[in-house]
Amino acid sequence: MCAHPESELHRHGKMFGVLVYKGDRYLAAFSAKLDGSYYHEGFVPPVYEMPTPPVGTSKAESQRLQRLLFAQYNFLNGKGESKNLLEIFKEEKPILSPDEWFSDKGERQMAKGESFPPSGAGECCAPKLLQYAFSHGLEPIALAEFWIGAPSKTDIRREGVFYAPCSGKCVPILRHMLQGAEVTVIGERPKAIIQNPDILCEDDYLMVVNKPAGLLSVPGKGDEPSVESLLGAKAVHRLDQDTSGLLVLAKTPEVYKILQSYFQRRDILKRYEAICKGERLSVIGDSEGLISLPLLPNPYDRPRQMVNMEHGKEAITRYVIREKRSDGRILVDFYPHTGRTHQLRVHAAHPEGLNAPIVGDRLYGGEAAERLMLHAAEIRFVHPITKEEMHFCIPSNFNF
Repeated sequence: MCAHPESELHRHGKMFGVLVYKGDRYLAAFSAKLDGSYYHEGFVPPVYEMPTPPVGTSKAESQRLQRLLFAQYNFLNGKGESKNLLEIFKEEKPILSPDEWFSDKGERQMAKGESFPPSGAGECCAPKLLQYAFSHGLEPIALAEFWIGAPSKTDIRREGVFYAPCSGKCVPILRHMLQGAEVTVIGERPKAIIQNPDILCEDDYLMVVNKPAGLLSVPGKGDEPSVESLLGAKAVHRLDQDTSGLLVLAKTPEVYKILQSYFQRRDILKRYEAICKGERLSVIGDSEGLISLPLLPNPYDRPRQMVNMEHGKEAITRYVIREKRSDGRILVDFYPHTGRTHQLRVHAAHPEGLNAPIVGDRLYGGEAAERLMLHAAEIRFVHPITKEEMHFCIPSNFNF
């Protein structure tokens, strides 16, 4: 699409969506408002036009009014059943907005009390598209959401890239709406073929394994297997589910504590191999350097992380570009100085980092691939009991 020169897309960017329905036809939508309006020709209308609350109301009165409005915000599913936002979010874990996370003293708050629909719930593309389809007797087949306009530096959104529905606002609604409907949602994690980890070293105190991509390091919410559950030892650090490579596990509580202290003091060397791709590297011409971008979790879209200069935790990565290709692909070694969740993925994708997402990274805009091209290739540490130097190196063997 071609945005008007005065459109907000040139300043902020926005998520758009397309739903294909039976008959080879499609619907289009944008999230929330576009240029100050819910209504634009060629796009589906909002599920419910939330009025602006009166100015000067107290917090308690504002919440009372929001509750009344959320009760009017109804969503159909593939079975013809209807639920409002209050009913949908009743059993969900409470969420605080980023602005509410920190008190005036800069201290992190915890979400307490009853679950309340987060601000903007129901205004994303996917619920709008499905609601229009179900209410007009259309049979949805596939659904995709993608970013158009200026890139988002906070949430790391890139133009033209497909993204899965956000976990905090959309997924609870879609869990209801997709009942009784068979819809392919583009951007969701493909079901991985689980392989067992290869044990590279084991004694009475610890294990070092090569974790395959797709296997969790530690047990999650569901019943998916993990390295811990398969091997009966405790992971001292973690690798993302989509990341492969070297993982250290402790077999006793004492060894776990010692190894944890190594990580806290940064006495363990780790090197990751990755294939990244970007149209224009932020560090073009520099073969190595440091990236420092503080991170915190995105409350509306776990497990995605956000860059936040004020409240984010320190995150530092050293990179070494080993090879460059004319098509924009680069082979990179990453040396994390800190161990934040998704640190390497965000530092690779962010415009002020490498500006070159890791290939296969569905969360941060990487080029499509059958897996995330990130591998923990090397680790070096001192054995906590024998004091022997432990050094393991398992190349990724990525086809670069």
